Amino acid sequence: MSIVYDDLDDPSVEKETHEARQHRLRWVVLGVLALAQLMVVLDATIVNIALPHAQESLGFGNEDRQWIVTAYALSFGSLLLLGGRLSDLWGRRTTFIAGLIGFAVMSAIGGAAVNFEMLVAARAGQGIFGALLAPAALSLLTTTFTDPSERGKAFGIFGAIAGGGGALGLLLGGMLTEWADWRWCLYVNLVIAAIALVGAVLFLGPHKADHRPKLDLPGVALASSGLFSIVYGFSNAESNGWGDWATITWLVAGAALLAAFVWWQSRAEHALLPLRVITDRTRAGSYLVVFIAGIGMFGIFLFLTYYLQQNLGFSPIRTGLAFLPMIGMLVVTATTSTGVFLPRFGPRWLMAAGMFIAAAGMLLLTQITATSSYASHVLPALLIMGVGIGASMAPAMQGAISGVSSEDAGVASATVNTMQQVGGSVGTALLSTIAASSAATFVSGHASLATDPAQLAQLAAVHSYTTAFWVAAAVFAVGGLIAALLVRSGKLPVAPEGAAAMAH
Repeated sequence: MSIVYDDLDDPSVEKETHEARQHRLRWVVLGVLALAQLMVVLDATIVNIALPHAQESLGFGNEDRQWIVTAYALSFGSLLLLGGRLSDLWGRRTTFIAGLIGFAVMSAIGGAAVNFEMLVAARAGQGIFGALLAPAALSLLTTTFTDPSERGKAFGIFGAIAGGGGALGLLLGGMLTEWADWRWCLYVNLVIAAIALVGAVLFLGPHKADHRPKLDLPGVALASSGLFSIVYGFSNAESNGWGDWATITWLVAGAALLAAFVWWQSRAEHALLPLRVITDRTRAGSYLVVFIAGIGMFGIFLFLTYYLQQNLGFSPIRTGLAFLPMIGMLVVTATTSTGVFLPRFGPRWLMAAGMFIAAAGMLLLTQITATSSYASHVLPALLIMGVGIGASMAPAMQGAISGVSSEDAGVASATVNTMQQVGGSVGTALLSTIAASSAATFVSGHASLATDPAQLAQLAAVHSYTTAFWVAAAVFAVGGLIAALLVRSGKLPVAPEGAAAMAH
C-alpha cells in the first residue's frame, strides 16, 4: 500500500522541509562556516612567516616581498562589497561553494609557483575568491541561527575565529615552514577547503533572498576602485613613507572615490550598499569597532612577533605558541559575551568595555624592555587583550548585521569583513610608519650608544614597538568611546520582516 502526498510539490512545504533540516543541522553548518572563515583569516598572516623561505626559493628581492601580502589584501579588501552583493544575487550557498573551490585552486597555484609573478597572481586570486567566501559565510550564519540565544553562541565562536585566526596563522605558518616547506602554507588550504566543501554540499540548504536585487555597476566600480586605492595607499606608506607622492595620490584618490560612492548610493535605484545599512547607529558603531579592532590586532601580531623573535629569541613555532593563551581567552570571552551578556544587556556597554580592556592590555605592553620576560610582561597583556577583543569583536560582528532585511544581508556581512580588512591594512601601515620614525628618532638621540651598534639597534627596536603599542592603546580607547556614544542602548533589533525572514 502506498500513500500519496498531494502537497509534495507545494513550494511552501519544500521551504519548510529545508528550514527544518537546516535547523536540525545548524551546529554542523556552523563548523563548515567556521572552517571557511578560518581559512580566509589564516591567509592574512600564515604566509608572513614563510616569506623569507619563499624569497630564497623563488629569488625575488626585498623590495618585492611586500607584494606577497599586499596582493591578497588589495583584491580581498576592494572586492568584498561586490562579493556580498553577489551572494544576494546568486544565493549564499552557491556563492559560498564557488568561493571555496576558487580559493583552493588559487592556493594550489600559489603552492606550485615557479616564480615571483605566479605567486603574486595566486595571492591576488585568493583574495578575489575570499571576497566571495567571507560575506557568504557570515550571512549564512545569520540565516542559520534565528534563536537569539543560539545566535549569540554561534557568533561568539565565529567572532573568536575572526579575532584569533591571525595568531593561529602565525603558529601554523611557523610549524609548516619549520617542519615541512613554505609551500605548505598555501597547500594547507586544500585540506581545509576540501573538508568545508564536503560539509557545504551535504549540509547547506539552498539560500536565496526573496527579492533578488539588480547589480549596481557604477557602485561596484566606485567602491572597488576606492577601496583598492585606500589599501594600496596605506601599503605604499608602509614601504615609502607618508610624504611619498604616490602615497598621497592614492589616498586622496581613494577618499574621493569613496565620497563619490556614498553620493551615488544615495541616488542609485539598486544601491550596492544601501545607506540604510550603515546609517543605523548600532550598525554604524559596530562597523567602526570592527575597523578599530582590525587596526589594534595587527599591531599586536606584527610588533609582538618581531619582539618575541628578535629580542627574546623565540623560534617561529614558539612565537605562534606564545599567542595561544590570548586566543584561548578570546574564545572563552567571545562565546560568553554573545551567549550570556549580549541577549540581556545589548551590545553598547559590552563593546565599549571590551575596547577599554583591550586598551589596558596594550598599555601593559608599553612597559616591555629589552630584558623583559614573556611570563611576567607579555603573557598578562595578551590575556587581558584576549578578554577585551573577545568582548568587543563578537558582539560587534553580530550588531553589524542586526536588523537588516533579507536582501541586504549579504552586503551587510561584506561590510563587516571590509572594515576588518581595511582596518588591518591601515593598522599595518600606520603603526609600521610610526615605529620606523620612532626608531630613527631614538638612534639620533642616543649618540652615546653608537660605540655598541648591536645594543643601540636592540634598544631602538624596543622603543619603536612600545611607541606603536601606545598608539594602538589610544586607538582601542577611541573605539571604546565610539561604542559608548554611538551604539544604542538596549537589545539588538531584528530584521524588519522578522528574523525568520532572513532568506532561506
